Amino acid sequence: MWRYCFCLPLLLFDIGVAKASDSSASIFLPSQTGVDGSRSPVCSSPDPNLNYRPVIGILSHPGDGASGRLTNDTSSTYIAASYVKFAEAGGARVIPLIYNEPERLLFQKLELVNGVIFTGGWAKKYQYFDIVKKIFNVLFGFVLPGTFSVYNTIPIFFMLLHRKLWREMMLESIFQYMAFASDSSLCQLSLVRDILERFDAEDNASSLQFVENVNIQGTLFQRFPPELLKKLSTDCLVMQKHKYGITPANFRGNPALSSFFEIITTCVDENSKTYVSTVKAKRYPITGFQWHPEKNAFEWGSSQIPHSEDAIQVTQHAASYLVSEARKSKNRPESKKVLSNLIYNYKPTYCGYAGRGYDEVYLFTQPRARF
Repeated sequence: MWRYCFCLPLLLFDIGVAKASDSSASIFLPSQTGVDGSRSPVCSSPDPNLNYRPVIGILSHPGDGASGRLTNDTSSTYIAASYVKFAEAGGARVIPLIYNEPERLLFQKLELVNGVIFTGGWAKKYQYFDIVKKIFNVLFGFVLPGTFSVYNTIPIFFMLLHRKLWREMMLESIFQYMAFASDSSLCQLSLVRDILERFDAEDNASSLQFVENVNIQGTLFQRFPPELLKKLSTDCLVMQKHKYGITPANFRGNPALSSFFEIITTCVDENSKTYVSTVKAKRYPITGFQWHPEKNAFEWGSSQIPHSEDAIQVTQHAASYLVSEARKSKNRPESKKVLSNLIYNYKPTYCGYAGRGYDEVYLFTQPRARF
């Protein structure tokens, strides 16, 4: 007992010495520095070129997100709540783009957003592929040189696209762009060639390897702190959950992809095979992921998902980048229409009790657009 009492003044003494020796690094309140704190604070004026109330559209996916455990309605669609939280974490609101609702309603909703997220999945319905292609072509077509639309500067995030979407939607749309821009037919042959390969990256965390001499300015990683960028290359801070990918050689050997996108990072699968993991369009605000930026902070169904402080920062910085790009959108839709179609009009369903898959999903069975 006496021993513990004797240590206490020594501890206080050490603190006092440290306080005295570190006085130059002390933090003072304004009133302690002689600054007049009674004056009203000066707030900088908002940038009139930025939209500080951005809205992100997220396209729903066929099914219930839980292998039929939540509903047997074959017309149901879902959005994993982690994608919604991801957009909200960056400072945006979300409007669900329900893929199988009447196209008139779907494209009216598209006019309300400042950015779009296409999520990954294993859809096999032709209607889903068809509507993804139509949406992408609408967004993509309006950012071509010499055009003007509310869709200008709308950022697009592709997260682990289905291989059919890569082959039949992405490549074909980029081919149309190349034909428009340069009357080139170089990539026609590449459209009939499946450039995707199998990879062993179905449920594991990994690092990201930055391409040599890559310039990260204007990319997802531009605001990452230097220390976090270093850790991305050495620590397992991103989640992988996919079977297919593209090798850097196949990517660079495809005229459609290599002329439109720049490879930012690669990853190595469980068999030490390298695939492209992050790409950025060279001229447009389009980013493609072959990893999950949203899972670190918002999904708990797999023990492989990294939840360290560094991993959470990866999610936060990725979300901030998406929304910072969305703020540049010139689209300023009517507030009442936005409010009527926000995700807040729906309730998420908890499905994490199974211990696998998503923790929460938004289920959609009936269109609920109000214009």
